[in-house]
Amino acid sequence: MHLEFICNGKKVSVDVPADMRALDLIRDVMGLTGTKEGCARGECGACTIIVNGKAVNSCLMYAVKLKGKEVFTIEGLSEESGKLHPLQEAFLEEGAVQCGFCTPGMIMSAKALLDRNPRPNEEEIEEAISGNICRCTGYAKIVKAVTRAGLGNNHG
Repeated sequence: MHLEFICNGKKVSVDVPADMRALDLIRDVMGLTGTKEGCARGECGACTIIVNGKAVNSCLMYAVKLKGKEVFTIEGLSEESGKLHPLQEAFLEEGAVQCGFCTPGMIMSAKALLDRNPRPNEEEIEEAISGNICRCTGYAKIVKAVTRAGLGNNHG
């Protein structure tokens, strides 16, 4: 099937099999490997991307569902100059990164939250990242990082 959509601000035009997952299109066809495959069952959140403003598990979504949509992956957050997004900077400043496997999905879930609610409280942050599993850092530093990024209110 032929798809056209916007990914990280750029038009994508690609032919994919009808049964291809969005995760496989993003990683294997487009080469955007920041989106990780963890559980492949929608339970860990490592594959989280933003589709039309909503955080979704790309392992559970068929690629054809991206047709006509606006998609963001972790690669779309930093500037072409290499400057990190304020949310990425907040994760580093708060020590919210350890092994880093969950980080792209965690950041994408947090960005979707901050885009609709620039100043979330702790409970709202915990709810937004509840579909993302972190086995190293723990959630306290992650919540602090999202809070910091929200307070900076520059997460565009």
